[in-house]
Amino acid sequence: MFKPAMAGIAGTLTNNLRIVLVETSHSGNIGAVARAMKNMGLQQLYLVRPNSFPDEVSYARSSGATDILDYARVVDSLEEAIGDATLVFGTSARGRKVPWPVMPPAEATAKAVEAAATAPVALVFGRENSGLTNDELQRCHYHIHIPSNPDYSSLNLAMAVQVIAYEVRMRFLEAQDLETHEKQSGMLDSLTGPGDPGWDVAAATVNEVEGLFEHLERTLERIEFHRRDNPRQLMTRLRRLFQRARLDQMEVNILRGVLSAVEKSAGGTIEQASDAEKKPQDQDNV
Repeated sequence: MFKPAMAGIAGTLTNNLRIVLVETSHSGNIGAVARAMKNMGLQQLYLVRPNSFPDEVSYARSSGATDILDYARVVDSLEEAIGDATLVFGTSARGRKVPWPVMPPAEATAKAVEAAATAPVALVFGRENSGLTNDELQRCHYHIHIPSNPDYSSLNLAMAVQVIAYEVRMRFLEAQDLETHEKQSGMLDSLTGPGDPGWDVAAATVNEVEGLFEHLERTLERIEFHRRDNPRQLMTRLRRLFQRARLDQMEVNILRGVLSAVEKSAGGTIEQASDAEKKPQDQDNV
């Protein structure tokens, strides 16, 4: 049973930064991942359709990190594990037909730690034998590639989590030092997008952006710009574009309002608008 998030370890950061394991086949790997997480001060573990959990093997392999397993959340889908997150990273060892933003661990975890200071962030790891599917990887804003030995590149699941968790720990410690230095020197925080201190609207969640994608695809079909029976790579490339843009909630509402107007002009059925879409927007606020 899922329990409320534990207090402590590193406060808001670790409450917002979660490790997500997809369809783990060996429960011992779940225990080893819990051990790796606790070593590096992480506590939020989500399990998508694990083959076996909880069981004695996972607890034995955790080597005392039983609290991580006690509070682990088991869910039925990746969408449920990342739906409320505003930034998602997926680990991948393969190149893609449509290139996706990819980062080495140090760069990816720096971005993850920064975002987790204000909103939920997910680090997603795939199956032991096949990793994440293409569809699952497209749900991620960025891919992380661990530059292992090309002649022997296979990493055990717990090893991969340990590498990323270590980098998270290092970025967290660096961020603490930087925050202390900025306070002492009076430096101003940068303001570049949702999640930064001072941005006026919260970052859009995965679920909110998925709603935009569904609305966009339906509208493009109705104006005969997109065909599901011959999709080519249109929606994949549009997904990559919008995820790279890191939309905030107001921007999602504005875009969906535009799509509703297009549907109305095309004679289609308009989806029920959100409260933000119904309210007339002040020019200065938009």
